[in-house]
Amino acid sequence: MKKIRPIDIARKLRISTSSLRSYEARGIVPPTERLSTGYRVYTEEHVAYFECIVAMSPGFGMEITSAVLKKLQLKQLDSALWIINRAQVANYENSIIIEKAIKYLENMVDEQTKTEKCITIGEASIETQVPTSTLRYWEKEGLIISKREEDNNYRLFDRFQIIKILLMKTTQNAVYSHEVIKLKKAIKNLDVRDLQKSKNIVYDIQKNLSKRNQEQLHGLFYLYRLCKMINLY
Repeated sequence: MKKIRPIDIARKLRISTSSLRSYEARGIVPPTERLSTGYRVYTEEHVAYFECIVAMSPGFGMEITSAVLKKLQLKQLDSALWIINRAQVANYENSIIIEKAIKYLENMVDEQTKTEKCITIGEASIETQVPTSTLRYWEKEGLIISKREEDNNYRLFDRFQIIKILLMKTTQNAVYSHEVIKLKKAIKNLDVRDLQKSKNIVYDIQKNLSKRNQEQLHGLFYLYRLCKMINLY
């Protein structure tokens, strides 16, 4: 099998040779041969693994990409595909969450609607499917704001805070990036008096979900090629 220098792979994929060594050290690619001089020598199979990492990580993130490629090395294709499936389901579920947020925004047509009914933290948890512990943490971080009931000091959330909770929920499974950090900050700073800004953020999230779909498709193409090369498909 043809031997390939690390520098040639790094140049082809526009990454550093230290990244190649890091991926190998983390067990994401198969072990390499060493020359008598100590230099690593890679094969076409290694190239396919590295291509997969570069192609899959934007849409799936490094954690999922790593888990999938480790399963392939163990010849556990079905397990790898179920990991992929769960990631795609999470993306689809986020699209449903955004549709729900849009409906909430559409119903906020005037000030009376914006402040109409508040619900308890337990009810907010059921409505958004976000654990109460997470809601308390988000409130502590200033991402959402609750009112307090006069009689018992219970937390109460209005419709606009429910929208913010739904938007925050879509960031939980997002691939970590500066873009996601910026989005969380924008959600935190949303003002009930500026519904247009809220709509803009919702539509930005929709675009990001569609972009992630396309990035995942790109990554799956390289995953398919790797599976063919190592005779798993």
